[in-house]
Amino acid sequence: MIKKILELTRYAVVIPAVAAILGALLLMVQGSIEMLVVVSEAIFDGSSLKQSIVDVLTAVDAILLGTVLLVIGYGLYELFVDTEIKVPTWLRVDDLDDLKSKLIGVVVAIIAVVFVGIFVDANRADEIIEYGVGAGALVAALALFAFTTNKNKSKK
Repeated sequence: MIKKILELTRYAVVIPAVAAILGALLLMVQGSIEMLVVVSEAIFDGSSLKQSIVDVLTAVDAILLGTVLLVIGYGLYELFVDTEIKVPTWLRVDDLDDLKSKLIGVVVAIIAVVFVGIFVDANRADEIIEYGVGAGALVAALALFAFTTNKNKSKK
């Protein structure tokens, strides 16, 4: 009886998986709409190049964050509920380390987009060094984490 209850608790992850996927869809739609607005403003209102770059990067940031949520949603569902879910090969998650590796890759991309946005934004020029050092330290820590995780995985 207890074993059956414990086995069924794995389905509790369906709610956060679906919530992550819904959040992903929301961010991707909002990022895409924002991108269309930026293009429209650049064409019809003649917005400045720097402002267009910052606005495009903001929209891309939302889309990338949506991608993170999508990976989390699919990964959780695949790990806990249904290993036969049809996803692209690159999105297939066999264990928690696979999910972590995929997330690290997307998080590094988001860090790069945010940093470039700050770099381009002339109003925040004094913050470039601080953000650059912080972003570099975070990327280095994530790379070290990924390296040690893969090293431990290959030993097994």
